[in-house]
Amino acid sequence: MRAAVRTLGLMLTIALTLGACQSMTGKSAGTNVDDATITASVKSKLVGDKPANLTRVDVDTNSGTVYLNGTVETPDQKARAEQLAWQAKGVKSVVNNLQVQKK
Repeated sequence: MRAAVRTLGLMLTIALTLGACQSMTGKSAGTNVDDATITASVKSKLVGDKPANLTRVDVDTNSGTVYLNGTVETPDQKARAEQLAWQAKGVKSVVNNLQVQKK
């Protein structure tokens, strides 16, 4: 009987926690996980693209929309960052706010 009460209590705690996450952000726990996965994937692609040197690009994801922010050295780097972001699984759109650094 005690095990059943503990299990019920644990399930209730998890349900309340997930519900609180959704009410605070307006997104479900699954959406938060998906967005975090997309962000990690895009960052990995940017860092892995050595010739473009895109390690300073900030990536945020909200409901599958990837936001690229920061400064790059050339228009080609800006375009490459967007191209790489589109390659990540689950991306619905990309907002490229990158600024080309003036020399």
